[in-house]
Amino acid sequence: MQFAPWAGDLHGYLPLKRVKDHTGTAILYHRGYYGLNDSGAPEGRVGPHCRPEVVDLKSAKRQLLASIRAEVSDERLISAISRVPREMFVPAESIHLAYENKPLPIGQGQTISQPLIVALMIDALELRRTDRVLELGTGSGYQAALISEIADTVISVERILSLANDTRVRLRSGGFHAVEVVNATQELGWQQGAPYDAIIVAAGAPRLPMELISQLVPGGRLVVPVGSRENQELMKVTRTDDSYSVRTLGGCRFVPLIGKGAWPT
Repeated sequence: MQFAPWAGDLHGYLPLKRVKDHTGTAILYHRGYYGLNDSGAPEGRVGPHCRPEVVDLKSAKRQLLASIRAEVSDERLISAISRVPREMFVPAESIHLAYENKPLPIGQGQTISQPLIVALMIDALELRRTDRVLELGTGSGYQAALISEIADTVISVERILSLANDTRVRLRSGGFHAVEVVNATQELGWQQGAPYDAIIVAAGAPRLPMELISQLVPGGRLVVPVGSRENQELMKVTRTDDSYSVRTLGGCRFVPLIGKGAWPT
């Protein structure tokens, strides 16, 4: 699958222009904002006085992949991270930070998670190609895009309407057609599409969400942060025929999971 830089203009995600300086270093310009022609030559600034960010995204991505590979052994996941351009899923002002191993704000009080924690959570799902996967907390769509490179069916639930609308367009433009973004209800999960082989939650729950465990097939896996609003433990739940088992994966910090059975609005 071929990917191009994000070319929309949705809530701060500006069109990009890639050129190189005299050393061959990749430079990302916000096209139209910096007023560049196709060769990267200035045509007169059309925005505030500022300088383009100069970043070598390829080098930054290689370094990030090396750090993730030290923690994750699934080559399918490593390959997905290599193929999916994270810069497509961050706001224009954060493009130069796209391959830093840290979370970034995406607006509406939400974040795109740290790449390593995304990789660890997806790895814990033990995905198969034929799996049906439910994601809670679409955000800008990066995690869903990665999952769709491994599993055939991804349903992603987002409670913030503007994020959901923008991300549908972004994923479609990027060719991630296996992802269906749906608007959240007050109920946790998406009962209409249940049961699922795997569920991943990109927000912190106050307790183990039984509402989600019930939406798993026997043998299905749920990865969810559980704890206070400030700090959580990442939990992996595996459903059995008549019960479930729980394993703790380590500490983490996510925005709160909102909805019936989770945190109140």
